Amino acid sequence: MQCIDHTDIKRIQLDNREIIIIGTAHISQDSVDTVISVIEAENPDTVCVELDQQRFQALQNPKHWESLNLVQVLRKGQAPFLLANLALAAFQKRMGLQTGVKPGAELFAAAKTAQQLDKQLILVDREIRTTLLRAWRKAGFWKKLQLLVTLMSSMFEGQKIDEAELARLRQTDTLTVMLDELGTLLPTVKAILVDERDTFMAHNIRQAGGNKIVAVIGAAHVPGMSKKLLQNTSAEEIAELSTIPPKKAVSKIVPWLIPALVILLFVVGFFAGDRQVLAEAALAWILANGLLSAAGALLALAHPMTILVAFIAAPITSLNPTIGAGFVTGLAQAFLSPPQVRDMQSMADDIAIPSGWWRNRLTRVLLVFFFSSLGSAIGTVVAFGWLKNLL
Repeated sequence: MQCIDHTDIKRIQLDNREIIIIGTAHISQDSVDTVISVIEAENPDTVCVELDQQRFQALQNPKHWESLNLVQVLRKGQAPFLLANLALAAFQKRMGLQTGVKPGAELFAAAKTAQQLDKQLILVDREIRTTLLRAWRKAGFWKKLQLLVTLMSSMFEGQKIDEAELARLRQTDTLTVMLDELGTLLPTVKAILVDERDTFMAHNIRQAGGNKIVAVIGAAHVPGMSKKLLQNTSAEEIAELSTIPPKKAVSKIVPWLIPALVILLFVVGFFAGDRQVLAEAALAWILANGLLSAAGALLALAHPMTILVAFIAAPITSLNPTIGAGFVTGLAQAFLSPPQVRDMQSMADDIAIPSGWWRNRLTRVLLVFFFSSLGSAIGTVVAFGWLKNLL
């Protein structure tokens, strides 16, 4: 087996097969042109693309947001996943606006060209939900907080990039820019976002049929995949990489532990007989949770009634880990200010600018969910400190 290198194209001889890797930038017209010309010139048996089924369908149907059932998203607890997905999409969308190319255009061009030439098309990437949940559940508390801050800052970052940065972006995968920031801060997350997917995609490419295969992947994956393609990966390892880790025992216990301690403090206060102290404790709990959750809803520019709902619901939901304040406020906002068809149609463009997150009714529901949940969580910590001092 040997490797023959050419600029952004890497050829790997694997036994009696040739695998041609095209490293692309997700916002580069050059990448789009290169992908089409290489597939047409090489006439491969199979084309492998760095996509999963969900992302492929999104590229095929840019209006897929119009069929989104936001209420079901909230009920099924998928709002955090949707937010993270949109944060990554927003980052690439902003980069794409400044280069004039839609993010993922070269991947879609590869798939379309393969179909037009009647070649076998294989989507080799791991499901994005699995990737994000593995990153989240394998990170510790502080790493999760840092990841959350990084994702949130990427959502609302609005600065322009200079020509030198644009030139660099045209030569690399835009995900690399985020990974450069995450690499030192969160090596575990980078390993899941890149290294694991290198292994997963390389395995799928090795399993692809045909003597000549063209693989279209982001430039960030080329170094790792070039090595992984020359290695055999066991079915057991691939199965493990496809598995969402269960929640850690601590993460299951803590949400119940805090309410239990709060209730215990109230019980102790009740039997101690000092009703005034008990009333002050109850007031502290209501104000800390209610006010901070309402402040979060206000920050998201929620409907006035949603802000009131946040104030009422947070002190109650914070004692019940099975339902969060964000779930209640998100539903309230969705009913009081329901997203319109135009919000669905324009969401892909709106998330590219910070103000668009608040202007679009659909993303505003998600902001209400996030900020009211965050306010309630902070309020619980503050209230718990007050209760210890009062009781």
